[in-house]
Formats: sequence, C-alpha cells, structure tokens
Amino acid sequence: MRQNTSCMTTPTPTSHTPLSQLVWLALALSMGAALSLGITRFSYGLLLPPMRDDLNWSYTLAGGMNTVNALGYLLGALATPRLLQRYGASRVLMWGAMLASVFMGLSGFFTESTPLLLQRFLAGVASALVFIAGGLLAARLGALQPARGGWLIGLYYGGTGFGIVLSAFLVPAVLDFAASRPHGWAWAWWMLAGTGLLATAILRWPARVLRPLAPPAVAGSTPAAAFDWRPLSYALAGYAMFGVGYIGYMTFVIALLREQGASGPEVTVFYALLGAAVVASSRIWAGLLDKYKGGQVLALLNGLLGVATLLPALTSSWPVVLASGLLFGAVFLSLVASTTALVRHNLPHAAWGAGISAFTIVFAFGQIVGPMLVGYIADGPGGLARGLLYSAAALWMGAALASRQRALH
Repeated sequence: MRQNTSCMTTPTPTSHTPLSQLVWLALALSMGAALSLGITRFSYGLLLPPMRDDLNWSYTLAGGMNTVNALGYLLGALATPRLLQRYGASRVLMWGAMLASVFMGLSGFFTESTPLLLQRFLAGVASALVFIAGGLLAARLGALQPARGGWLIGLYYGGTGFGIVLSAFLVPAVLDFAASRPHGWAWAWWMLAGTGLLATAILRWPARVLRPLAPPAVAGSTPAAAFDWRPLSYALAGYAMFGVGYIGYMTFVIALLREQGASGPEVTVFYALLGAAVVASSRIWAGLLDKYKGGQVLALLNGLLGVATLLPALTSSWPVVLASGLLFGAVFLSLVASTTALVRHNLPHAAWGAGISAFTIVFAFGQIVGPMLVGYIADGPGGLARGLLYSAAALWMGAALASRQRALH
C-alpha cells in the first residue's frame, strides 16, 4: 500500500528529471489530444455514412455537423486564455475532458438535427479547452529539455493518432453489433463517451504532476503577457488555411471511400494506418521542429498535406488511397505541433498560453468554413472528389503564406 502511495506522489519534473519519465508524462498527457481531436472530432468521419443514410441528410448538413463543432471550438478557444489565467491549465484540461465525454454520450440520445448540432457545438467548446490546456502543459514539459522539446510536444499531439486508431477499430465493431437495432450509430456515440471518460481518468496524473510548472502570470491573478498577432501574421494565415483544407479530408474521406466501393475492413485498415502514422509522426518531424524557428515547417507540411488530400480525389486505386492516408497521418498533427514549437521559439514563457490560443482561434475559423464548403460542393457536380480538390488548393495556399513567416528573434 505504501508503494502505491509513493507512485501517486510523483515529484514535479525539472530539467534534471530523467527523459524516460518526461516521455511517460507526455504520453499520458497525449490522452488529451486523443480525446479532443482523435475521438471527439475525427470519429465523426466514421459515423457520417450510417448517420447520413439513417437520417436522410444532405452532404451540406453532414458537413454542418463538423462546422458547428468547429464553431464551438472557436468559442472555446476564445474563452480559454481567461480560463487558463483564472484556473490554470490543469483544471481547464480536466473539466474540458469530462464535459467533452458527456456531450459525446448525449449525441446518442437524439435523431433530430437541431439537438445533434447542439451537442456537436458543445463538444467543440469542451474539446478546445482540452486541446489548448494540454498543448500548454506539453510546451512547459518540452521546455524542461529544449533539445528534446520538439519530440515531447510531438508526443502530445501524436496522441490524436491513438484516438483515431481506437475509433477505427471500435466504431465499426459497435456499428456491426448494433446493426439490427434502431439508430444503431447511437451505440457508437455511447462507446466513444466511455472511451473519453477512460482518457479523462488517465489525464489526472499528468495534470496533477505538471500543475506546479505554471508561472505566476498564468496560475495567479497577474495579467498574462500581451500577445501581438502581427509579427506572426503569415504563420497565422497559413494555419487558418490548414484548418480550411485538412478538415474536409477528415470529415469526408471515409464517405468518399465508401462511394468508391471500399469494404468495411478496408475502411478500418485505412483509418487505423492513418492513426498509426499520426503516432509515429512525433519522431519523423521532431528534428525540424527544434531546428527551424520560422514558418518553414508549417509551409512544408501544408504542401505535403495538399498532395495527400489530392490523391483519393484523383483515383480509387487502393495502394494510392493507402499512401494518401499514411502521408496525411504522418503530417497533419505535426503541423499542429509546429505552431506550438513556433510559439515556444518566438514568444516569452508567459505569453505561450495566449500564443497557442491565437493559433487555435484562426485554426477554428478555418475549420468552420471547411466542412460546409466541401459538403456544399459535394452536393453538386463532381461530388466528394471535387470537394477534396478545393481542400488541396486551400492547403497549398496555406503553404505559400507560411513560407513568408520569419523567426522573430
């Protein structure tokens, strides 16, 4: 019993803490990214086809579900800096994780579009709290060992891949189990809510251990350092275009594969490989995140994402489709991590929370536009394939903008 108590009183990490312990903290913290993005947002791509068939949705309405989720995410991002200042990142993380899980569960109790839109909106608000607070804690953790900071931050964002892999296996299994039941997709929402509660329980450890790392400007009543958006305007604009482009792929690629004749097991393999590539991406790009302090990495990854998005719009060849999923997974969360690294390289410690929130806000604006735009295009000539062409164009525009961003110091 005494040994267990000792394990539960992990000391606050410092620059002298062994790297292995920091890695375990980053992996546990990554459950925040798994919950806020991998489960709360991206699992909807797997549920869109059965919900659309059952509820007779247009692609515009189906995309609208992720648009209102992004709108909620935006409002959550706008509120998060004040919440971080008043309550601290650890509390915001835990409350957001609990609420996101509850709102996902509630989505299984409705079939009318209005309450479902409301639940997606509220889940978006909660997921923003989780994602930003977790990203701030990851940045503080990475600052303890700057030489490995990019990798530790990447481990946090790579947690989204864990959520995607879990969704890839669990959602189809639950849909098969509930196939004979009315509105069987509701059971998948309840399963996802339970998974979210499990992730919330895991988050308690890093949230408690990392709480003392908060500087007085964030944890107390002292105002946080001001953040001037203008010097990082090109990076912010490039990140906004990333939000427009990537979300169209993550919302509709499964529906496109279904239209192209992909079987259930093939969809599971595709989505699981995409998620596994997300997890591996923290290693792939860590060196670049530590080396470059301007918009170089953001530009490179936006360009690669555009290629990945274009491939399934041009061909249904299964090897090419798998290559698209692997490339997309290996890039898109590292692109998110690149903005946290950009903040860490260019802003004072006390402004990190405001900086991460600023990138999250423009990201959310992009996500609001993306799903509805692609859905509207998909309802017209050319279908989903044509919609993804527009997503790829947005990503390449983001690459061009980000390439103009220079380091501030």
